[in-house]
Amino acid sequence: MKKWNIKKVLKELAIGVLILFVISNLFSYLRKPILDSNTLPQMQIRLLDNTLFSSKNLKGKPVVIHFWATWCPTCKLEAPNIQNISEHYNVLTIAVQSGSSAELQAYIRERNLSFNVLNDKKGIWSRKFHVQAFPTSFIYNSKGKLAFTEVGYTTTAGLLARLKIIE
Repeated sequence: MKKWNIKKVLKELAIGVLILFVISNLFSYLRKPILDSNTLPQMQIRLLDNTLFSSKNLKGKPVVIHFWATWCPTCKLEAPNIQNISEHYNVLTIAVQSGSSAELQAYIRERNLSFNVLNDKKGIWSRKFHVQAFPTSFIYNSKGKLAFTEVGYTTTAGLLARLKIIE
């Protein structure tokens, strides 16, 4: 019978994490939406907090467009990561079919989130971006060109790494 020592356990754990990482990225790649254009669409929209979001004001800065839903368990886990990124980068989150504005505001308040939110009650924006799985994030570079698409859970470190690559 083989004896396990800490070195072997750590090696097996590292291999398992690497395999999980590769499989996760493969699924993200296979499930990513095919967009009509790789250019950030012109957007001038009223957000949940009644402020105006305009893509014209983002020139020269990268932006993350993040689709999520209150009913999505993975989105709940990922929300703190999006919050962290939003404190340093331009982030527009689009809550898809997640209830009324009042319900969505309560959800945001309960979780101590402050990122920009568009309430996509009817899924209009998710259809424009061909989003079929949640969460889905689109990362555009400073010239408004799509640099990365992420489907499923992603870490703060993963998002920051992608943003640093395109800066």
